[in-house]
Amino acid sequence: MCGIVGIVGQSPVAPLIVDALKRLEYRGYDSAGVATIEQGKLSRRRAEGKLINLQRLIEADPLDGTIGIGHTRWATHGVPNETNAHPHFSNGVAIVHNGIIENFAELRAELAADGYEFTSQTDTEVVAHLVSRELSRGLDPVKAAHNALKRLEGAFALAIMFKGDEDLIIGARNGPPLAVGYGEGEMFLGSDAIALAPFTNAITYLEDGDWAVVRRSRLQIYDMAGEPVERKRQQSIGISLLVDKGNYRHFMEKEIHEQPEVISHTLAHYLDFANGTSKPIEMPFDFAKIDRLAISACGTAYLAGLIGKYWFERHARLPVDIDIASEFRYREMPLSKASGALFVSQSGETADTLASLRYCRAGGLPIGAIVNVRESTIARESDAILPTLAGPEIGVASTKAFTCQLAVLASLAVRAAAARGTISRDKEKALVRQLSETPRFASQVLKLQDQIEKVARELAQVKHVLYLGRDTNYPLAMEGALKLKEISYIHAEGYAAGELKHGPIALIDENMPVIVIAPHDRIYEKTVSNMQEVAARGGKIILITDKKGAEAASVKTLETIVMPDVPELVAPILYALPVQLLAYYTAVFMGTDVDQPRNLAKSVTVE
Repeated sequence: MCGIVGIVGQSPVAPLIVDALKRLEYRGYDSAGVATIEQGKLSRRRAEGKLINLQRLIEADPLDGTIGIGHTRWATHGVPNETNAHPHFSNGVAIVHNGIIENFAELRAELAADGYEFTSQTDTEVVAHLVSRELSRGLDPVKAAHNALKRLEGAFALAIMFKGDEDLIIGARNGPPLAVGYGEGEMFLGSDAIALAPFTNAITYLEDGDWAVVRRSRLQIYDMAGEPVERKRQQSIGISLLVDKGNYRHFMEKEIHEQPEVISHTLAHYLDFANGTSKPIEMPFDFAKIDRLAISACGTAYLAGLIGKYWFERHARLPVDIDIASEFRYREMPLSKASGALFVSQSGETADTLASLRYCRAGGLPIGAIVNVRESTIARESDAILPTLAGPEIGVASTKAFTCQLAVLASLAVRAAAARGTISRDKEKALVRQLSETPRFASQVLKLQDQIEKVARELAQVKHVLYLGRDTNYPLAMEGALKLKEISYIHAEGYAAGELKHGPIALIDENMPVIVIAPHDRIYEKTVSNMQEVAARGGKIILITDKKGAEAASVKTLETIVMPDVPELVAPILYALPVQLLAYYTAVFMGTDVDQPRNLAKSVTVE
């Protein structure tokens, strides 16, 4: 996950920027760079690989500017090399960027037609040229940056610097986090407060759609319409866990809000957005040559695998056996060497999942590990590591790790479908495009939090909750129920909506909230029938759907949470967010320990 640092200082900033970037290494990266302004001119140093390579470059050929921006890059558009490393320049504009510019292809074609030449494969260079073009039209740097920002679609954080102005960095946020730090006659910009902790104990977090004019003596924040906005300035204790939480009450809340960024980086690891294909990463097996796929995991990771089963079978026509690991290891499943196996675990240390992996290893199956910790035991004992780039997840109840697991599985399902010839080239490009839009949609969904918090007040008053869903929303219903149980201690169950009449309907009365996860899809009318059955028995329906689904519901609901209209493939990733927020706010109202719920551990390393 890319990291951004900017300093408008009073002494040479390059060594300080490198030190700050080191504190962002936990995000993961494959190249790094720093740019400063010296005597009115832009200078930069960039290096592939670890920060030590950049540090050696700067030690051998110092940068002496008192204003600068720095970056650690995780490759999205373009291979990891020095040419694609940030900062990128364009006629006196320097820029670093975190995220994905979804409309970069259209903007690139437009700029090329205007005579702008591209030296990298990145989407970031488009932004640099956009700003440069606005400057060439006679605008000052602040107006030029604003005009360019308005053209961008996607999830992004940016820091922009201009030759000749040693008192200006412009920052912008739409999805990935960005914070401004205050000093004495100097100011700082960073992807999170951890990077800025040694410099300042006063932080302002930009909100989605904000852009900031950062100077040594002042900060002005605007919304995308160009109107000034006020954002809270707060104290930050650098060595405290409070810094890690940023301006959130709990790690879980912070991790829920990190999802647009981490989903973006996970998808970018597997997909080439520019060409609409999968990237040539190491795989444990060739999807075109296996006849079945075994997936095994525990808890939330198992439910991610269950959603993956729908994707693999629907798009790639690849049969999938999905098991809870504690059952898989004992039921003596017959194995075929013509099959492949995937094991899903946030920690990579889950005991039952590891035992299941070893069972498959003994059976001669090629094995892939979908894990968040590359150095874990499951990763080490697999033939290939398929990382989820969620970053450290502190909250015991998994949130961002779950959606990143889904991002990996969706990417692999598209790869499998292309390899097996079950989708056309145009269809593959369309599915990759849909996945590329997921971070932007996730940012939109998070803006529903106030409505979801209101619903959670109602849930905090009950003792039982039922979740219903069909198709991929069935495992999502189980995940919603699991989250609620884990952190609020309210009893909840998730069912396939078609099973309502086969038992669960006996529980329905006026005291039973029923949460229905139902985007308007090909089976939506079936789910409406189930809602009518609930309504007839006095059940309180909380419907999570899209605009078309809300209009077609035809039943009275306690609350309808209207989601953006999103493609079917990405819906499970996005609909996970409101069920996470429902559980989170309910637990907050219940007064439970959200980050460390009773009786639970982050990694279950014993049977």
